[in-house]
Amino acid sequence: MIANSTIEEAAYRVMEKAAIDIPEDYLSGIKGMIDLEKGDLSAFVLQSMVENWEAATEDRRPMCADTGLPRYYVKVGNEAAAEKGFVGIERALRCATARATHDVPLRPNRVHPLWRTDNNNNVGINAPEIEWSFEPGADWIDITTVHKGGLFGTDYRMLFPGDGIDGIKRFYLDTLVAFGKRGLACQPAIVGVGLGGSKDTCMQLGKQAACLRTVGDRNPDPKITELELELKALGNDIGMGAMGFIGSSMVVDCHIEVGHTHTGGMPMSVHTFCLSSRRATARIHADGTVAYRTDPQWFTPYLRRETVEWQTPAEPLSNSG
Repeated sequence: MIANSTIEEAAYRVMEKAAIDIPEDYLSGIKGMIDLEKGDLSAFVLQSMVENWEAATEDRRPMCADTGLPRYYVKVGNEAAAEKGFVGIERALRCATARATHDVPLRPNRVHPLWRTDNNNNVGINAPEIEWSFEPGADWIDITTVHKGGLFGTDYRMLFPGDGIDGIKRFYLDTLVAFGKRGLACQPAIVGVGLGGSKDTCMQLGKQAACLRTVGDRNPDPKITELELELKALGNDIGMGAMGFIGSSMVVDCHIEVGHTHTGGMPMSVHTFCLSSRRATARIHADGTVAYRTDPQWFTPYLRRETVEWQTPAEPLSNSG
């Protein structure tokens, strides 16, 4: 039985780590862009970003003054047991958020949408968001926190099947150009694209693609991989660099996630995970030990399954699936 106190402490620690320590995959991606960037101002900004992250780590302070809207992605092993069940987990996560807001500190960004009142702790009605997924044959709980901006850097469009790949590219480029010109994204960004599903699922898939996959990770479908790489190259060829200056460093990486959708449509969402690529994960094992990492490992084969029944990848799928 995993104790609520263990869950709360792990969630508190990932809140702290996400706010302060840049993930190594994103840091390596930015460093790799510096030598390729030919725009003087963009190259200067990229180098300044690295220096800012180093200072944040050394001083143990948030890497960006705007710590976004902290949220959680929780993957629960099917054999895991937590004290007081899922309600206990939710309470622990809300308590950890309130503590981290005060201690790290995180900026208390959450307010009521109408009255603009706040609890000064990033906790409120439907806040923080918690998304759940499950994993067969596991007895651990993974808690991932993401500090996503929450203002801009996201767009949605209902495309149609006839728009095809060209329509996807057109909306993608329209979105990045608009974001860059209007200052709606802090680039270089990890860009997540959601394709398919219902409208709400499409938005979820795009945000998860941006926030829960590491730089360099590729979709297991080889054709989607090709499109990811093509969109990354296109995004860096529109003439915009770091923070909107002239250059070629708009997109650190592009990730695509898909969901089966209505026959008459092709929903698409585009999300940017800004230069403060804030994510951290804790795996809480059944014995109460905790291991920390920066790769959420959210998109497992089980999560991407498309058959009715589930067999492990080593087992053949039946024709009735």
